[in-house]
Amino acid sequence: MSDDEPATKAKPVAVGPPGRRLSRTQRAHEDRRLRRRHRHRRVIGGLGVVLVTMVVIAAVFLGSKLWHSRGPVVDYTGEGGQQVLIEVREGDFTTAIAETMLGAGVIANVGTFLDAAQGNAAIAMIQPGFYRLRTEIPAATAVQELSDPQNRVGKLVIPEGRQLDDTTDMKTNAVTPGVFTLIAEASCLDLNGDRRCLTAQDLRRAAATGTPQALSVPDWALGPVSKLGGDHRRIEGLITAGTWNVDPTAPAPVVLAKVIGQSTAQLTKSGLPATAEQLGMTPYELLIVASLVQREALPHDFTKVARVIDNRLNEPQRLEFDSTVNYPLDRQEVATTDADRAKVTPWNTYASDGLPATPICSPGSEALRAAENPEPGDWLYFVTIDKDGTTLFTHSYQQHLSNIEMALDNGVLDSAR
Repeated sequence: MSDDEPATKAKPVAVGPPGRRLSRTQRAHEDRRLRRRHRHRRVIGGLGVVLVTMVVIAAVFLGSKLWHSRGPVVDYTGEGGQQVLIEVREGDFTTAIAETMLGAGVIANVGTFLDAAQGNAAIAMIQPGFYRLRTEIPAATAVQELSDPQNRVGKLVIPEGRQLDDTTDMKTNAVTPGVFTLIAEASCLDLNGDRRCLTAQDLRRAAATGTPQALSVPDWALGPVSKLGGDHRRIEGLITAGTWNVDPTAPAPVVLAKVIGQSTAQLTKSGLPATAEQLGMTPYELLIVASLVQREALPHDFTKVARVIDNRLNEPQRLEFDSTVNYPLDRQEVATTDADRAKVTPWNTYASDGLPATPICSPGSEALRAAENPEPGDWLYFVTIDKDGTTLFTHSYQQHLSNIEMALDNGVLDSAR
């Protein structure tokens, strides 16, 4: 081509097989196919975004949980909120106590409380029981409130020799609170301005109407307890002397069942059932003997009185203990009357042979040990001869009469036998 010839535009060169012209219908079909593919890609892409978002949210949530549980320590501030009741159980360590408080809303963080309690001797010595605390309080405040004796509630102390019902001394009119009254007092709870207490009558009714099984009466006492029917005194002695915990929020039957169950466990731990079997007695009979020992003597004579009981039962000879005459009386007297001694009751050992129908009080551990291990001797009689508690023991009835004369001369008649 010469420079004078006009330039011609280059045409595109087709690559591949020769193309074909699409009809209008084919082009419309192809357009629809391409649009469907595009929409499908957008849906798949959208689902991917949602999935990724959910994974991110989950990761943030879990990370937050881990951050709050293992990260910076949190704590409440301020004076706190409502009062709540928590229970410290037997065997609880400080961590378990902290977890209980956390669950009750008292503290905000277990670790914070453990740090605040570090080296605190009072916290280390916390006893099982029920404690009244405020919710949402700083860990340091929780340490103070938990270790304050005023915040422990439901503590029940039963002295040796108490019986279920209150007793009144005939001479002095002094009233000795019984086990029912002591439990009722221990059940009192002041919480957020409200006061709640069981009454002795509530407990007496529960003792009379609950089944022995529901009251946690041990198997070895079911027979004698059932025999007394609806008499509330059928559970006498099954709540032993000692320190127990009463749930202030529980109803009377539950409270009685709990304390009887704890007492039974303690008696079993002390070996009462096994020792009774060795002595040829039932555990219930041995418990009755211990209650007689408790009411008839001072501790230094417990083992001798236990021997007198054993010797009289083996004669056989009626026990004739004034304590068994006094037991069902509302007003008790040092020297019982002829009329009282003649009255037949399930407990009066002047009027009936053998042991009374139930224990006559809650014996302590010393009386129980004495009943299990009587001092060797042939004594059948004993009498306290002075106000210092000096007691003389003898096998001879004539000598016993002479000893009684000494007691009469000294104005002491309550223990003559």
